[in-house]
Amino acid sequence: MIVQKILLPLGGVALVALGYHYGGWGGVAMTAGALVMWVLLHFTRLMRVLQRAAQRPVGYVDSAVMLNAKLKRGMTLMHVIAMTRSLGQLRSEKDVQPEVYRWTDGSDSWVDCTFAAGRLIGHEMQRPQQVQPEPAADATLPPP
Repeated sequence: MIVQKILLPLGGVALVALGYHYGGWGGVAMTAGALVMWVLLHFTRLMRVLQRAAQRPVGYVDSAVMLNAKLKRGMTLMHVIAMTRSLGQLRSEKDVQPEVYRWTDGSDSWVDCTFAAGRLIGHEMQRPQQVQPEPAADATLPPP
């Protein structure tokens, strides 16, 4: 969180200062242009991810098993939304940390992901219980 709120803006100011030091006002213009392009690229990616997610049901994923296998601690919520192409169903109270989101597939398997400050800190997968058929009473086992 400190990186996003403090270090990134300070890095941008430092790059603009270096641009002025080495290239004068032309260096400032080039550095500022590069920074604006970087911000626009990230904004475009964010909009594309959210546009794809808006076209699918909330909390749906093609395969909960595959999602569970791909999840890694420290991933951002935006990365998980990009992987699932769906917004997760919020399971915790709104605006309370940590946030818990659920993605469910067609077989009623689901993955709960816990995010703190927008980063994945844990996940849990649950599969529906399979009904085991009872063996027939008159079935005989072959001799050993």
